[in-house]
Amino acid sequence: MLFALIAIPLGSVPVFMLIPSRYPQLVRSFAAASGFAMFALSVLTFARYEFEGGRGLRFDLQLDWLENVAFLKENGITLHLAVDGISAPLVLLTGIVIFAGVFVSWNISYRNKDYFALLFLLVSGVFGVFLSFDLFFLFFFYEVAVLPMYLLIAVWGASSDFGTFKRTKEYGAMKLMLYLVAGSVLVFIAIFATFVEADKGTFDLTVLGSVAYDENFQKTFFPFFMIGFGVLAGLWPFHTWSPDGHVAAPTAVSMLHAGVLMKLGAFGILRVGMTLMPEGAEFWAPALMTLGVTGALYGAISALAQKDLKYMVGYSSVSHMGYVLMGLATLNTIGVNGAVLQMFAHGVMTALMFTLVGAIYDQAHVRDMTIFGGLAQKTPRLAGFFAVAGLSSLGLPGLAGFIAEFHIFVGTFKTYPWAGVLGIAAAAITATYILRMLAMAFFGPFNERWAELKEMRRGEQFGGALLIVFIAFMGIWPAPFIDRIADSVRAIPGVS
Repeated sequence: MLFALIAIPLGSVPVFMLIPSRYPQLVRSFAAASGFAMFALSVLTFARYEFEGGRGLRFDLQLDWLENVAFLKENGITLHLAVDGISAPLVLLTGIVIFAGVFVSWNISYRNKDYFALLFLLVSGVFGVFLSFDLFFLFFFYEVAVLPMYLLIAVWGASSDFGTFKRTKEYGAMKLMLYLVAGSVLVFIAIFATFVEADKGTFDLTVLGSVAYDENFQKTFFPFFMIGFGVLAGLWPFHTWSPDGHVAAPTAVSMLHAGVLMKLGAFGILRVGMTLMPEGAEFWAPALMTLGVTGALYGAISALAQKDLKYMVGYSSVSHMGYVLMGLATLNTIGVNGAVLQMFAHGVMTALMFTLVGAIYDQAHVRDMTIFGGLAQKTPRLAGFFAVAGLSSLGLPGLAGFIAEFHIFVGTFKTYPWAGVLGIAAAAITATYILRMLAMAFFGPFNERWAELKEMRRGEQFGGALLIVFIAFMGIWPAPFIDRIADSVRAIPGVS
């Protein structure tokens, strides 16, 4: 089942290539079928995990690739796939976002088979990272998930003219790629340092996790994982690629970028850095907490200053990923639980926000919230969907954001009370810019300039509704998520 999650998007790529360009509707139909298969499998993986009972790895699959060759020993490099309580909700998140993203991308007409091929290649990498328990393949899939972003943004993205300056799609794509490749270099160094220090001749995470590493080694190399993976997680001050990348990217790519890809970074810190180097994590936790809090505040204040809807959502993502990093830095069960919950909650709500911003931009061709007004009168569903996404973002009880932030703030107050205070201040600023945006764009007097504006396309409505279902599901009944996550978090060394 886990192999199929990677094989379906990866196997779809050559099929897209074989479909003649004169059949764009066939491309869309095949993308929808593959997207549904990934969504169904991800739901099944999440649902069956609990029924397997107990903690630990489930659906374990090991396929040997290289062993007993040169410096490699038994199980040197293996395709070791498994799922635990941390990766199960993230696998579900990926299935939800790509399925919604296919329908949001329905109106892509320029070289749509190439677009879907790159999009599905990216998703195969994401699934691979969440499921891999071999460091070699985890890093390989990490790069597979990142590299298609350049072409997806540079070819199908959009440039923006803000009057005083321009942001071209090529600039956004190149900036994103340079930052993420620089982060990958740090991760690559730390992986090989860990491999050599362990002296086990294998990249298997379960074997490497059983080694007691020297304390100084952990203190030296944990920052390589923290910053290397942290770049993709929007770690301040290495976050500036993110808003520019969001703004330049096409809608579904923004959904995957903010909803899923940024989670790979935080997941990497947790799965690799904190698991292999608990003493290093403890030593650097105050620094991670400081950077996380700074990112949460900086992102919220920057979002408050934006007029462009997409930039607002982009900086909001930096702020919410700051909460994730705060949760990881607590090194206590409730805080780390909150971090994983926030990964899921932020993933679905920010994917919904980008869907709705894209729906507006496709018709209006502008994103300046100050020139709209009263759109709820013309597009009530769009306004309602945006309100749900915004209220989840600001932490309204009954929606996904509240559950996650509650765990993070409780965990933070137990270890770093000062950070808890600043985190809540960031949440208050979040409420300000969300309510300001809703008031400016959707309520108040109707601007007759937008009299021709229509409701969202059916594909956008379907994708948005799917995301709202899971926002409400987690907000109303969080137990299935918490039960899965908590057992696996308790098994992480150094988390108390």
